[in-house]
Amino acid sequence: MAAAVPLTCHGHSRPITHLSFSSVLDDDQYYLISACKDNNPMLRDGVTGDWIGTFIGHKGAVWQSRLSSDATLAATGSADFSAKIWDTHTGECLHTLTHGHIVRAVSFPSQPRPLLVATGGFEKKLRIFDLSRSSSSNSTSSSPSSPNGSGPSSPSPGFEIGSGIHAGNIKSVIWSTDLNILITAADDKYVRWWDLRARAPAAKYELEGMLGTCELDSISSTTSLSVAAGKSAYFFSGTEPGLLLKKITTSKEIAAVALHADSRKFVTGGVGDTWVRVYDFDDETELEVQKGHHGPVWTVGFSPDGKLYATGSEDGTVKLWKFCSDPYGLWR
Repeated sequence: MAAAVPLTCHGHSRPITHLSFSSVLDDDQYYLISACKDNNPMLRDGVTGDWIGTFIGHKGAVWQSRLSSDATLAATGSADFSAKIWDTHTGECLHTLTHGHIVRAVSFPSQPRPLLVATGGFEKKLRIFDLSRSSSSNSTSSSPSSPNGSGPSSPSPGFEIGSGIHAGNIKSVIWSTDLNILITAADDKYVRWWDLRARAPAAKYELEGMLGTCELDSISSTTSLSVAAGKSAYFFSGTEPGLLLKKITTSKEIAAVALHADSRKFVTGGVGDTWVRVYDFDDETELEVQKGHHGPVWTVGFSPDGKLYATGSEDGTVKLWKFCSDPYGLWR
């Protein structure tokens, strides 16, 4: 695979905490959103990294940000005890979802213009909010265009799934391709698959080591779930709750992992250094070490077409790395 200089995306002023891509839209276009401790998540062109806009309104670090599959909505979870839903075309805050503690995780179901969002965080509660049901009792007094981004209304209070079961802060929430299944990863070192019909766990798996990222990889026809914990990368089935496909242990502490199933390779970001590593999934050998960041790499993810991957670092930059041999995007 031809080596190429990564594209560096500047603009943030503090560490990057999370990156997420949209699905591929018309004309092979897709988008990237970055969460950051500077309070201001940013929307970018996913192919070129060009800045499109900044969502202004949070009053604390933003820990996670996600786009709806059609990129019309963005969800963000923040240390200001709120999650916000944004219109990506106008930058307007549509909803502010007030919580009792830091919100670490947000997730949409994979459908256009979703009407539900799930959240988790330091309350140790998995909640689902219905965005179609605005409650005047929760409305804020600010206008949609107000600089605090509080939004015109808050949906009715979300309902909790599995009260009292999480024994640690929820760090990631993932809506499965089966819309009846939600996945959580928490500091109690468990990944749980929740059956929304029963409102109870359908499966759980105990991890070894400190939890890093937990993300669904859906580039190939077979979806998988990649989890980083300690020095290991865990790869679960994306369709069968709790089914571990493979656990790969490395010599380094892993903060982030993403799998490219079609190429049989996965990428990691580490806690103890500033490098991005590419591994062979089958023989578990290290293939490449990518240097460029100046701080630990906390988040990594493949673009929806699998032609590049993005990394976010303590150094406040997002980098795009080419992952194909043919010319692509700005790599000509």
